Amino acid sequence: MPRTNGVADRSSAPNGSVRVKAEKFKQENARRDKGKQRARVETEDEEEQYEEDAEGEVDAEGEEDAEGEEEGSPRGSKRMRVNGHGDSRPSGSLPEVKRGKTLPRDVDGYIPGSIVRIQLMNFVTYDYVQFSPGPYLNMIIGPNGTGKSSIACAIALGLNFPPSILGRASDLNSFVKIGSDKGYIEIELKGIRGRGNYTIRRNLSAKSKSSTFTLNGEPATGNEIKQKMLELNVQVGNLCSFLPQDKVSEFAAMSPQQLLRETQRAAGDERLTQWHDTLIESGKELKSMEQLIKDDESQLAQWVERNEGIEREVQRYHERKKIEFEIALLEVLIPIEQYRFGLKEYSRLRALKKKLHDKANKLKKKNAPAHEFLRKLENALKKAEIRRDEMNSDTRNMFKALRKKNDASDKLESDWDDINTRLESLKKQEKERQKKIRLYEVEIQKAKEEIAKEPPEGLEDADGLTREARTIQQERNVAVMQRKEELDRQGKNLAEKRGMSSANKLHAEAELKKNDNADVQKLHSMSRWDPNTHKAILWLRQNQHRFKQKVFEPPFMCVNIKDRRYTNAVESCFSAAQLKSFVTQNREDLNTLNGCINDGQVLGQGVRIVTWYRDFNEHSVPPPPMSREEMHQIGFDGYALDYIDYPEGLESFLKKEVMLHRTAIALNGNKVDVNAAMAAVARPVGGSPGGATFINGTTINIVQRSRYGRKAIGNMTRDVPQARNLTVPSIDPELKTRLENAIEEAKQEMVGYDAEREHINQEREKLQKKEEVFQKRLDDVNRRKNLVAQEQKRISAATSRLERNQKLLKDLRSKPKVEEEEKRLRQKLLEVSHERMAISKQYLKMVKEVVACQTEATRLGLKYLQIGANRTALNELCKRKDEKFQKALVEFTKADEEFKKVKEESVALLNENKERLRALPPDTAEAYRVIERVRIQYDKSVKEAEQEGGPLPSAEGVDLRTVEELENELETQKAKLDMSFRTQPGVVEEYEKRKRDIEQLQQTIENRKKNAEKVENSIRKAKDNWQPALEKLVASIGEKFSAAFDRIGCAGEIRISQHEDYDKWAIDILVKFRDSEKLQLLTGQRQSGGERSLTTILYLMSLTEEARAPFSLVDEINQGMDQRAERNVHNSLVEVTCKEESAQYFLITPKLLPDLNYHERMKVLCVNNGEWLPEERNLGKMMNMIETYLQHNGGGKK
Repeated sequence: MPRTNGVADRSSAPNGSVRVKAEKFKQENARRDKGKQRARVETEDEEEQYEEDAEGEVDAEGEEDAEGEEEGSPRGSKRMRVNGHGDSRPSGSLPEVKRGKTLPRDVDGYIPGSIVRIQLMNFVTYDYVQFSPGPYLNMIIGPNGTGKSSIACAIALGLNFPPSILGRASDLNSFVKIGSDKGYIEIELKGIRGRGNYTIRRNLSAKSKSSTFTLNGEPATGNEIKQKMLELNVQVGNLCSFLPQDKVSEFAAMSPQQLLRETQRAAGDERLTQWHDTLIESGKELKSMEQLIKDDESQLAQWVERNEGIEREVQRYHERKKIEFEIALLEVLIPIEQYRFGLKEYSRLRALKKKLHDKANKLKKKNAPAHEFLRKLENALKKAEIRRDEMNSDTRNMFKALRKKNDASDKLESDWDDINTRLESLKKQEKERQKKIRLYEVEIQKAKEEIAKEPPEGLEDADGLTREARTIQQERNVAVMQRKEELDRQGKNLAEKRGMSSANKLHAEAELKKNDNADVQKLHSMSRWDPNTHKAILWLRQNQHRFKQKVFEPPFMCVNIKDRRYTNAVESCFSAAQLKSFVTQNREDLNTLNGCINDGQVLGQGVRIVTWYRDFNEHSVPPPPMSREEMHQIGFDGYALDYIDYPEGLESFLKKEVMLHRTAIALNGNKVDVNAAMAAVARPVGGSPGGATFINGTTINIVQRSRYGRKAIGNMTRDVPQARNLTVPSIDPELKTRLENAIEEAKQEMVGYDAEREHINQEREKLQKKEEVFQKRLDDVNRRKNLVAQEQKRISAATSRLERNQKLLKDLRSKPKVEEEEKRLRQKLLEVSHERMAISKQYLKMVKEVVACQTEATRLGLKYLQIGANRTALNELCKRKDEKFQKALVEFTKADEEFKKVKEESVALLNENKERLRALPPDTAEAYRVIERVRIQYDKSVKEAEQEGGPLPSAEGVDLRTVEELENELETQKAKLDMSFRTQPGVVEEYEKRKRDIEQLQQTIENRKKNAEKVENSIRKAKDNWQPALEKLVASIGEKFSAAFDRIGCAGEIRISQHEDYDKWAIDILVKFRDSEKLQLLTGQRQSGGERSLTTILYLMSLTEEARAPFSLVDEINQGMDQRAERNVHNSLVEVTCKEESAQYFLITPKLLPDLNYHERMKVLCVNNGEWLPEERNLGKMMNMIETYLQHNGGGKK
């Protein structure tokens, strides 16, 4: 039979009863298989998730972090809210579990959550075991290796706590007994009074890292088990409540901060942790808020200072805008007043026009009959005129037709002449054609003779000459061209190499020249001294066009020392900030530079530079303290300004800011009378109260005159430092040497390449001579080829002439005969004669018709003249009768024209005013509407008063100015505008934008201060709750801890270490084990292992009475203790854990000293280990086994 471990329990209760539960493997297997069918598999991830929770903090109201579960929010996703009592509330979804110190104890002595029964199957060293712990101290004892610590592992894993809290294997399947495929842990926990117990089983598999749970026989998830542990306040993950063997060293190594948090979780008020979390989170938040407020206030002060600097310009801008507003309003009021005047004139002229119109109509009716007869005459005259014009038109048309017939006849006559001319020229053309035919026949005969001529003697074959030339060319290629091409390639390679060497030489020379340049060296130095200023210089050089006037680079860059002997003295006059200052010549450029650089618009938020601008005139700068003659008499060489070169616009900065024109310098300090110099520079000059700086030798003298009392003179001296910035920068020697070596190397390479090129040129000359021989042979062949070509060209030209003349001869012979053309032309001549005869007959007929039409036209003209004479006579008669009517009509017409003119002007003014009003800005339009409403109401009141005959209303507050007065006012305002200083809109926009930013930032600061105040209140409330409760808890634990150390002849003390950061509050454990020592902080390195174990168990004992967990466990804590300490610890532990109000406690130990104290409430569980263990039930009760042994051996009774 294989070896099996077992557990026996021994109770010191009065009746001596021992309770042991043991079951057979077969019975247990049946129950296990039945439960397995309903179990649901939990993944390994769930255990890892629980591991994170167990090592993390416990949230408010006992809720552990639920990160990774389907329900609840991730820890830290929101800051914990603070209620009115300063308690923090997390944002998880798990239900709140109210924790008391411990849940009420049941009648059987067990506290809800304590362990009633443990059963293990194939777990680590156990095949099978079941035992029942007592409700108070349970001492588990047995030799090493028997499986005592496995019980601690079973408790942790069976209640779904992660393997990591044990400090052993990290995989669940590692806890299955070797050789077994599966196992389980079953733990029965005491339930809440009035309810049943909770039986939790965790099934393990050797082949899988996952496991399954059942709760009271029903399948359950790991989260459900976790939730049950929260309800029962089981704290296996807290080292203060559950200290496995492999975690003892970790307890001593815990930081004081960790110890404080673990102690809060294990004992005292259940709200300590949530109060502490509130203080930590709120404290961090308050620090962040205070820093933000500080940064915002700094930014606010900077913005306010900048706005104050341009406030006067903004004020002038607003004054100018006010004037512009008045001008705009006047430019509206003037045309409105003009329209109002025009409207009155319009009404007057309309009444006058109506009156004159009525008068003219009366006179018109009186002369109506005569005018009626005159109209009839005029109608008759018009009709006669129309008839006369029609007849004249017909006559003109007939004359046009006659002219056309005449033109047609003339054209036919011209055609007849042309035909006669062509008949005469036909004979001449025929003679010319015959002459050309004879000429072409002669040319054709000559060409045939030329073609038949024999070629010259000795003429060679063209193909043979071509082959001879090709042979010579091939010989030349072999003897000359191939070598020439090779030399060309070599020459090209040499040229490329020489070009590369030349380029390297030029590049090195350029680099040497560039690095030897003072500006480049200064830029390089500035990049090392101040990278931000270096970036700004480079940006300024690219963006000078953004500024109205030149912006000067820092004096470091643009100031040069004339005489190098004065470098130390001159540089000592500058501060570091002054050497790096960018100087502008107007405030607008200063604002632009600050906006682009210091406000982070172009180079980023982190870039800051020094900028400077002051209004400058000669009267605002104090003059030099001494004249030139007096300065030389005292022994000075000159003023610092005399020894530098600088841009003209930089003078204001050097005088007003650096005072170089007031700083006298003497290189030889022995020549200077210091007392005379002090008296000279301390004199008040030009409004200056006196005082200046002078340098004599290597000493700087800063002379000041007191402004109070007797105005005594004081002199503060310091040494002139060695100049570092205004010195002429020199090139890096190593770089210079490297560049010079590169230049020399390139030169040597070029000399070598030139020598090789000369050798190639010599060989080319030899090849050229050979090539000339071949060229002479080719020239001779080409000459002979030309003779052949000339003969071929002669034959080709003769053949071409022959073919061309034959074609021309053929064309001449193919032309038609002259007799046929003559016959055709005579027929055409006959046709033209017949057409001319027909036209003559038509022309005669049309002449007769024209004579008749002209006669009728004359008659109608005479009739028209008679009617016109009658109308004229009657018209004169009407005029004499209508003189009065005409006069009235003229007056009416004049009035009507004036009326129309005024009307047009009024309408135009009205339309212009409407357009002008529509285009007005809102503020100007509103001001106009107010003025117009008052004026309209006043005019209405005046009209009513005039109609009723009452007094006129008061004109106070009514704008009654005339057009002339308004125009005068407009000129006045325009004059003011011309005298007003023009401010750039960008300055105002910047001011207004910054003003809005200031208001917004002020509101932000106010809100942040309010929020900070709220956070301070929450911190104060939480601290008022947390600190007294913590001090009370630590005081209680510390009292018991110190008493325990006193009992073993040592000293121990527990203190709270406070800190401004609440996450750094800590519990310090101080111990002293020897009289010669002082109290020392407990650490993982300072004390021995036994001392750490003793301190740990005494701290845990002191914590026990305050603990909230239903059970606690310590494993082999007495290792390394001496017997005295171990005995005292054991006796104290029995006393503390066996009190009536004590919770369940497990003490695992491999050994016990003799004569220890025991208590009737404690229970001793012995782990038996052997080769053979019986399988019968109830054999695990040791008292029964002892009694049976005594009976069998005769020693049962005495």
